[in-house]
Amino acid sequence: MVSFSLFGIPVQIHPWFWISLAMIGGGNSANTQIGILLLALFVLAGLISILVHELGHALTGRAFGAHSEITLQAFGGLASFTGARFTRPQNFLVTAAGPVAQLLLAAVILLVIPSHLTEFTPAAYFWHILTRISIVWALINLLPVLPLDGGQMLNAILGPARLKLTLWITIFTASIAAMLIYQKYHSPIFPIFLGLFAWQAWQALKQCR
Repeated sequence: MVSFSLFGIPVQIHPWFWISLAMIGGGNSANTQIGILLLALFVLAGLISILVHELGHALTGRAFGAHSEITLQAFGGLASFTGARFTRPQNFLVTAAGPVAQLLLAAVILLVIPSHLTEFTPAAYFWHILTRISIVWALINLLPVLPLDGGQMLNAILGPARLKLTLWITIFTASIAAMLIYQKYHSPIFPIFLGLFAWQAWQALKQCR
């Protein structure tokens, strides 16, 4: 496990974080020197993008008086908070700060990195994949699906009294998104997670009755 502090926020990276990123980046096909290099750049870009995402949560939570910690684990990360209870508006802002930070990172890259980097080089690939991961990861997290950021934001808006509505929206959105993502990318990873989230919401919905 890798541990360090960033902006005064403790960060832990579990081994499965690297393994899952390598799986998403096509690690089983990295059988040449250039393939290994591109996989390493993909993992580095994923690390930076997901860390920026979690820093968005953690720094915003700290601004509201909470102690923040970041854990990067299999297929994502988690910002945890102690020492403060957020109001619903604060919870919405803390949750939204993650995908917003990633989208801002992508916007900065598109504005700053020279547009002539169209030739296929390791540097061009790195900036391209960092931008792509940041946008795709942020958009997926903004889906109104519990426990994704979008679902948490929806829950903060609707409140606990409308939990059933949030769960129904989760089931519907996760099911549709899983089919669309699989049709477009032919990868089962995100559809499997979305299917799991839909099943969890269904189980929670049965307990609400």
